[in-house]
Amino acid sequence: MQAQCNAGIRAIFTIRAVSPSTKGLCNLVRRPNPMAAQSRSLSENAGNGSFLGGGSVRDIHSTTALRDPSSLQQQTRDSGEGHVTVRVHQSQSEEGKRSKKKIEEARMLEDSFGRFHDYLRISLTEKCNLRCKYCMPEEGVSLSPKDTMLTTPEIVRIAGLFVAQGVTKIRLTGGEPTVRPDIVPLVSQISELRRQGLQSIGITTNGLTLSKQLPALIHAGLDGINMSLDTLVPQKFLFITRRNGFKMAQASLDAALAAKDDPSSPLKTLKINCVVMRGQNEDELADFVALTEHSSLDVRFIEYMPFDGNQWRDSKFMAYDEMLTVIRRRFPHIQRTHHADKPNDTSKAWRVPGFKGTVGFITSMSKHFCGTCNRLRLTADGSIKVCLFGSEEVSLRDMLRGGASDEELAGLTHRAVWGKHYAHGGKGGMHGIAASPDRPMIKIGG
Repeated sequence: MQAQCNAGIRAIFTIRAVSPSTKGLCNLVRRPNPMAAQSRSLSENAGNGSFLGGGSVRDIHSTTALRDPSSLQQQTRDSGEGHVTVRVHQSQSEEGKRSKKKIEEARMLEDSFGRFHDYLRISLTEKCNLRCKYCMPEEGVSLSPKDTMLTTPEIVRIAGLFVAQGVTKIRLTGGEPTVRPDIVPLVSQISELRRQGLQSIGITTNGLTLSKQLPALIHAGLDGINMSLDTLVPQKFLFITRRNGFKMAQASLDAALAAKDDPSSPLKTLKINCVVMRGQNEDELADFVALTEHSSLDVRFIEYMPFDGNQWRDSKFMAYDEMLTVIRRRFPHIQRTHHADKPNDTSKAWRVPGFKGTVGFITSMSKHFCGTCNRLRLTADGSIKVCLFGSEEVSLRDMLRGGASDEELAGLTHRAVWGKHYAHGGKGGMHGIAASPDRPMIKIGG
């Protein structure tokens, strides 16, 4: 393999190409979860006992109750329209982790466990030019009506509100964010928030169109790229993504590497995100590690997570420890680099001695990092999800279009963040997540 980073990347691609291997608060639910057919909106005053209903049953996570499905209690309240059975989740262990602060004493983006959220992930679109198996059902998804999607001015306003309250990092996701026609001017407008304290603007992309847009995006203020790439074999790329596009992804990775290694470029980080699925790409783990020998890449292996419609099951799941076992067969001297872990990192850092780049493992399922979570998500249709796996949502879009002030939006967000569960959306781990209906990943935002 040649020493130059780009040639090194291309060499790995070439080798593999010819190889045969194969609710927090009740009063925050502004609209129904789109994946829960029986769900109905609760009134804004539900916190004081006013529920909308009609004999239906809903999961409600009270801010004062403990939250563990193993100690689920049922309460029936009279809504005026009929009786609503409310399941209240309780957990003594979760309650023990809570901060002693009251909501009135906490900062807007601080939850009841004392976690401050300074990282906002904004989904720009539900559209994507791939159909990755771990992200989207085989039959695809029904796109939300165009008029329900956040406009550019709405995105910029919400981003500004969060930056004013302490967000320092924004990542643009999707769907595929680069298919949004105004992606470059949008990045430029968000970059103006650096004057208010924003420090970083990143993007998560599949790379299919990135090479053409990269110079303009970097000029607009983009300083971090996470590129999703789950295989180095063209035929397998087609199988996993259900689309062609390997050569375009390869070209974008080469272009991003060149920009990253240019001392004059403002591009600071370049990461490859690889979702590991047993029986599909675990045989390529060591080949991905080899990419880091001559390139300043951070290759991150992500445990396969359950989302609605992605056919997750135990037989496809491969845990962090097992991934390491496979990698050590070829790279027995790979080392844990604890000093490279930053506060709130989702990835556990490793490095092969002498290699230029690094390897990381995002262990959301087997060894979660929920205790230091600092991330919030804004969906393309304007809802705040305080946890990737949580079912609770708060529609900022509805309030914004209803004429709400920044103070009202901040107050609603504050209550949503305060009601965040300690781990996994209160669902008790990967099997609880798999059993709970929610949006497909593409409609949440990666």
